[in-house]
Amino acid sequence: MTKPELRFGMPMKPTAHKKEKPSVAFAHLGCEKNRVDTEHMLGLLTEAGYSVSSDENDAAVVVVNTCSFIQDAREESVRTLIGLAEQGKELIIAGCLAQHFQEELLESIPEAKAIVGTGDYQHIVDVLKRVEAGERVNRVSAVPTFVGDETLPRQRTTDQAVAYLKVAEGCDYRCAFCIIPKLRGDQRSRTVESIVAEAHQLAEQGVQELILISQITTNYGLDLYGKPKFAELLQALGEVDIPWVRVHYAYPTGLTPEVLAAYREVPNVLPYLDLPLQHSHPEVLRAMNRPWQTDVNERLLDRIREQLPDAVLRTTLIVGFPGETEDHFNHLAAFIERQRFDHVGVFTFSPEDGTAAADLPGQVDPSIAAARKDRLMALQQPISAERNQRWVGRTIDVLIEQHNPETGAMIGRCDRFAPEVDGEVLVVPSEKGLQASPGTMVPVFITGSDVYDLTGQLVDSNSMAVTAQTSK
Repeated sequence: MTKPELRFGMPMKPTAHKKEKPSVAFAHLGCEKNRVDTEHMLGLLTEAGYSVSSDENDAAVVVVNTCSFIQDAREESVRTLIGLAEQGKELIIAGCLAQHFQEELLESIPEAKAIVGTGDYQHIVDVLKRVEAGERVNRVSAVPTFVGDETLPRQRTTDQAVAYLKVAEGCDYRCAFCIIPKLRGDQRSRTVESIVAEAHQLAEQGVQELILISQITTNYGLDLYGKPKFAELLQALGEVDIPWVRVHYAYPTGLTPEVLAAYREVPNVLPYLDLPLQHSHPEVLRAMNRPWQTDVNERLLDRIREQLPDAVLRTTLIVGFPGETEDHFNHLAAFIERQRFDHVGVFTFSPEDGTAAADLPGQVDPSIAAARKDRLMALQQPISAERNQRWVGRTIDVLIEQHNPETGAMIGRCDRFAPEVDGEVLVVPSEKGLQASPGTMVPVFITGSDVYDLTGQLVDSNSMAVTAQTSK
């Protein structure tokens, strides 16, 4: 998991004639869906006149938006809470850990003044007021039902060029290893109109890359409209003035011919498919409660490559699932060798209380699972290197994110790299000394590659007339 982030917003001076409100800092942990919730809480508190500090050392109260997806995430959340408690901070514990453990947190951490569930963050101002009044608050709904929209204040924590847009919340699937439905509830989608309205707001803020997120993004709209509406959503987002629209968590079942056609036809939708396949062997998939996937993987991947020849394919896999034998693992390894994904993330199975897989027989020794992860990553690395090598000699669009004014070197990403999970592009100035500022999208001639990253040189846009442009 990522390190806690405690650098949100700028302090706002309270109105002179009112009682001074306590300053508040945030520690954000976990996924980007959690990040959006944090951003809404920041927006609500700022709108209410609270000073949102850029440093927890300056704050009387710290809101810790926690993750509880797997054991490692819980341990990181607890370490963060204990560290802040030892500094004497008053804590408001929000997010998945609060939803998961509720009263246990209030009982075990005296400094915890409130807990706020995953479907209750919109009440953060009321919670903080009650804490100020001396109350210890439990604001956790048994079943989360809320999903934020474009009318809820939001203060972004990403840089100016990148924003995450949550199209839905919750999940209707019940994979045996996953506790998310218990922490986030069932799927609840926003309307197409609501999502497009927020996308326009983000475009006005200068966003260059919009990343659509939810638990199962390709199933968007099923709960609201009676059938998935993801293709229609992508078509509508084609009218928004944002160059890159990226999709995370493209569940295989939702990649219908209509959705693939939208990937192909909508100019600003990137042909980047993040497919959480988890495994390849039919017996393991059945044990994972994903039997529908057994006959999907190969046919789907063939169809994607046929309809989207330039598609960038990422997947995530779990090794060491209960009952996974060496033969099962070898089946997965052969699948990876055959399919040649651009990017692969591998996780070892984590038994989570409250999930069906926690009590399954045939638990795999953690050392064996770790060795299988290492073997799979070693297998994938030359494949990733080969996929990157194909881009050497091309000129592509790169979104600049960092700039070193002393050396002139820049770091950015092309459309085949998602933020934080994939590689980067190291860019050197052009021979004419041209440089680019963070937040700008510029043409870069790719001169080198390795397993994860690309290197290239900034080129004069006037030369693009004689250089092949490969990105959308």
